[in-house]
Amino acid sequence: MTSRPCPICKQSAAPRAENPAAPFCGERCKLIDLGQWLSGAYRVPAGPVVDADSTDDDDARGPH
Repeated sequence: MTSRPCPICKQSAAPRAENPAAPFCGERCKLIDLGQWLSGAYRVPAGPVVDADSTDDDDARGPH
């Protein structure tokens, strides 16, 4: 297999068979990525939050 660029530093990253830190080039970049997730820098988009305590059931059901 061919190497791909590391998503953090853009250096060549060997495939998983040769590199346990794949898709990163090494442990350092893997830990940087983990730190980004833990700090909240990366976020997964979510839908609108529905308030479970809402007394107006029409709003919670959405369009009819």
